[in-house]
Amino acid sequence: MPLLLVFLVDGWRGVRQTWPVALVVGIAFAIAQWFAATYMTVELTDIVASLVGLAAAVILLRFWSPEGKDAAHESLAAEREKELATVGPDGSPVGGSAGTDADDAQAGDPAHTSRAELEERARSLTPGRIGMALLPYLLVIAVFAAAKLVTPITDWLAGTDRKIPWPGLDGEVLNHAGKPNSSTVYNFQWLSSPGTLLILCSLVVAMIYKVSLGAWAKEFAGSAVKLRFAFLTVASVLALAYVMNLSGQTITIGTWIAGTGAAFAFLSPILGWLGTAVTGSDTSANALFATLQQTAGQQAGIDPTLLVAGNTSGGVVGKMISPQNLTIAATAVGLLGRESDIFRRVVLWSIGLVAVMCLLVGLQSTVLSWMLP
Repeated sequence: MPLLLVFLVDGWRGVRQTWPVALVVGIAFAIAQWFAATYMTVELTDIVASLVGLAAAVILLRFWSPEGKDAAHESLAAEREKELATVGPDGSPVGGSAGTDADDAQAGDPAHTSRAELEERARSLTPGRIGMALLPYLLVIAVFAAAKLVTPITDWLAGTDRKIPWPGLDGEVLNHAGKPNSSTVYNFQWLSSPGTLLILCSLVVAMIYKVSLGAWAKEFAGSAVKLRFAFLTVASVLALAYVMNLSGQTITIGTWIAGTGAAFAFLSPILGWLGTAVTGSDTSANALFATLQQTAGQQAGIDPTLLVAGNTSGGVVGKMISPQNLTIAATAVGLLGRESDIFRRVVLWSIGLVAVMCLLVGLQSTVLSWMLP
């Protein structure tokens, strides 16, 4: 993935100049992700892997430096100029005054910051400042590791969960064996939930950063308002998933799809890709299709774990074309209203990546089955 990102930013020239660090970061990330998922806890996989990848890059750059830094600065500045010619600093389209808006935006735009200023800023990054920047991530790792790996803490947190038999459903919904379905009992994880742990971490970070409780609450509320439609989408999809699972629709569809036999392994990631592209959430795609993938795998004689993993991996490359994620990305980089332009640039990459995932999952179900745990 680092090699692909470098190619997207600067083409083959960038790949030739930076492939050692891109390769080292990619390998370090993959190994750390595998280790965290296998021996730690799944909630920490990407956080641990990202920090290890960052550390690997820092260590390598102590001994090796890529060439072409000046050319890269000029290329990025030129690309930014083109963007500012059609988009104002606030992200809105500009007309004949594009040049003026572009000039006004240069003052606060990192792309127009001189190399001397960038180097001065780099020198001001003391170990203390770097430590404070990494603090939130290290705190999350420490809290989640303790909550998931330290047995007394894990047991205590699990003991705070509250089982709520859902009125009208508990004991009334039967599975295919004619026994009451256990998923009608809601497990309210008010303290052990990863979301609660993250909120607690944010409060600790706010105190260390000397952010007032009022400012923290305002930021928290503002984020909730921005994500309100995402909340609604995920909740609706999860509700649909429960209806499909409890009614037997998912198992029925999975059994029908299993009729494709071994060929389904090649198509498995497409379900996750479509689900995430529509809902904007890999979690939602997994809720919708994980049971389906599992049933299809069992019926077709394919490892169900592989198909569920394929569903998740396909969902990851579907996020880049999801309308919700396009809006978030456009807002973050000041291109609000340009979602369609971003979509046109990334859709072919998304299709290409899901095709690679289909090929990989298909091969892992046959000749590369030795790769599976």
